[in-house]
Amino acid sequence: MNIDVIKNLVPDFAKDIRLNVSTVLKDSGSPGLNEKQIAMLALASAYAARNEQLVRATEQAVAEVLDEAEIAASRGAAAIMGMNNIYYRFLHLVENEEYARMPAKLRMNIIGAPGIDRNDFELLSLAVSAINGCGACVASHEKVVRKHGLTADAVQSAVRIAAVMHAAAVAIEINATGAAALQAA
Repeated sequence: MNIDVIKNLVPDFAKDIRLNVSTVLKDSGSPGLNEKQIAMLALASAYAARNEQLVRATEQAVAEVLDEAEIAASRGAAAIMGMNNIYYRFLHLVENEEYARMPAKLRMNIIGAPGIDRNDFELLSLAVSAINGCGACVASHEKVVRKHGLTADAVQSAVRIAAVMHAAAVAIEINATGAAALQAA
């Protein structure tokens, strides 16, 4: 995976983030994960962070590692968790059991048939849920991946990737906003 295309987007004021990209997107920096898992997590996290530059760079970086099914699953995890994280965060925050007893009536078929290993899809869902801030979803997906054999190191590595990719998106946006403000002045 060519992580230089991602690192090169991160501005100098976010040097820590750039260094973290260098660490977490390598096998040695993400214990418990393999190269494909790292690449899918980076891609799903970039989609969840919703920064177009970061998405394009990450797609380029993972192109040699991931196949079409893995790319589609990364997109699918970001999309389905974009919906589920809002819905389940509402259930958690509203503190009214009546809503929890009601059926969600939302299609979520991709979770049952993601086109990749289901535990890998759960791991992607965990990372995206961490970015989106849904504690109920984070807890649920963490339990599933641990039940199916992933270690605490692997879970921590997945969330570290999500955190770093999100921070990279924030730094890129800050840099773009600052550059636009300077040009307008």
